[in-house]
Amino acid sequence: MSFVAELERHLGVSLITDPDITSTYSRDQAPFASYSPAAAVLLARTTEEISKALAFCSERKIPVVTRGAGSGLSGGANADSKSLVISLEKMNQIIEIDSANQLARVQAGVINLDLDTAVKEFGMAYLPDPASRDWSTLGGNVATNAGGMCCVKYGVTSHHVRALKVVLSSGEVIEVGKATKKFVTTLDLMHLFIGSEGTLGLICEATIQLARAPLESSVMVLGVENFAEIVDVLTCFSRDLDLSAFEFFSQQALDKVVSHRGHTVPFKTETAFYALLEFEHSSPGILDKAMALFEHCVDLGWVVDGVISQSQSQAKNLWKLREDISETLWQWQPYKNDISVRISRMADFLEDVDQLVMEQYPDFEVIWYGHIGDGNLHLNILKPEAFSVDQFHSKCVNVSEEIGQLLAKYEGSVSAEHGVGLLKKDYLHYSRSAVEMDMMRSIKRAFDPNYIMNPGKLFD
Repeated sequence: MSFVAELERHLGVSLITDPDITSTYSRDQAPFASYSPAAAVLLARTTEEISKALAFCSERKIPVVTRGAGSGLSGGANADSKSLVISLEKMNQIIEIDSANQLARVQAGVINLDLDTAVKEFGMAYLPDPASRDWSTLGGNVATNAGGMCCVKYGVTSHHVRALKVVLSSGEVIEVGKATKKFVTTLDLMHLFIGSEGTLGLICEATIQLARAPLESSVMVLGVENFAEIVDVLTCFSRDLDLSAFEFFSQQALDKVVSHRGHTVPFKTETAFYALLEFEHSSPGILDKAMALFEHCVDLGWVVDGVISQSQSQAKNLWKLREDISETLWQWQPYKNDISVRISRMADFLEDVDQLVMEQYPDFEVIWYGHIGDGNLHLNILKPEAFSVDQFHSKCVNVSEEIGQLLAKYEGSVSAEHGVGLLKKDYLHYSRSAVEMDMMRSIKRAFDPNYIMNPGKLFD
């Protein structure tokens, strides 16, 4: 593209233009989301460099896509041949760890797990834990408001962000939020950027709230025949235990993980569903209390069988039964739905979706798992061998449309934690009203009048 040489002169740095390389920077992990190799990639190293690049692009109306690690699952970081991709992988410094206030100030390219590892020596932890935490960046986590398996206790990313440094499309650098715990001064601009998926500005630094490091914990896996009873088990355990996680997966999911990853089944009894819960050893007698709750659930017929970890290594092995599901399923080219409904309505919703798929799409295998403790379901539809990728995708689009209608009926969300990006934007109206959509477009115009920041994402 003609702008590349001029931008290189303007910045005084070389851009990546080799299509074989730019292609790898031009998409995230979402299957079925369109992209083209970007015109160029800037490996940004400073906020000032980003500011100059955005001012240049805004003046010339050049589309800009921000990239962290590309771990997203909605096409939110996908580019086209007219775009400049700004990668933040080189902006990976932990600027400050403030142990007195349990805060860390980081550049956007810092890896989630790296921050958690760095603060452990201070007796602290960074607790939001998306499945990609080993390689996803904190800037990307903030931009998508990433969730994870321990949100039932620790919340999503937005609960841990105190302040942001953002470069607007004009090149202006602003700071929103405050490191102070209390900060009530009219409109909260910071939270406009959290979850905005790079459409309002480029997040280059974040001040993060840390917490004390978790205590030693135990993990239980419980076999349950009916999904509705998983909700009963959750209600029972969460009333008396401070749960740090409550996950679920189906027998089909367990079969695939055991077969393809070589894991050991938790117990010999097979059940339709499994609940995995974790709790810290926060008080004497906590294990006795957990066992009493387990026996109570068995007596009521909610739980068929179960196991509790006897060591930290066994706890890790039990967690792998849940953690390894997503990666295992990739070989079937799954069509993923990341959805949420109120916990009290999950059983009816899941039954309606199963009925829908069974009646209209009998060739599809459906795999359920998710973060049931916070109402987040992952519905994975696996591609049958007889279907081409295009045939499968066109069928799944119809499935998503009908699932969207069900979500509207149940007052749920078409995206719980993966974001909207390209893949979910056609279904956003099932979770957002026309008035809300118009307000969001107005906010977009206010922050990005030339419409260069990740155009085509969220809404047109």
